Amino acid sequence: MNDEILDLNEFLERVQDDKELLLELFDIFIADYKEKSQLLQTAIDTNNYEQIKNIAHSLKGSSGNISAKLLRASCLKLEEIGKNGDLAQAKEYLIQMDKHFQDLLVRIEATKQQLKS
Repeated sequence: MNDEILDLNEFLERVQDDKELLLELFDIFIADYKEKSQLLQTAIDTNNYEQIKNIAHSLKGSSGNISAKLLRASCLKLEEIGKNGDLAQAKEYLIQMDKHFQDLLVRIEATKQQLKS
């Protein structure tokens, strides 16, 4: 499994090997991501740089907390776009961020199955 999508060992270490907590944090992250990614799309559509920066920063932090490294990197790029006020590549990075999220969902589902068995 690709540790860049989800570094499970790092995340398990972070939650002190508490698999129940890990599963709960996955669910919280997924719900939060879905809500914030829609807000981020709106912020990009309306050229709201401050919101782009703040939402991307929040998603970057939560992605890092669960050790989703590729997703975190995409969020960092969007945060930088918000800081710099240059939206030229914003939609491209939003698409990349969503792809990394979809890859992460597949990995999370496989991890849930693995932990339940």
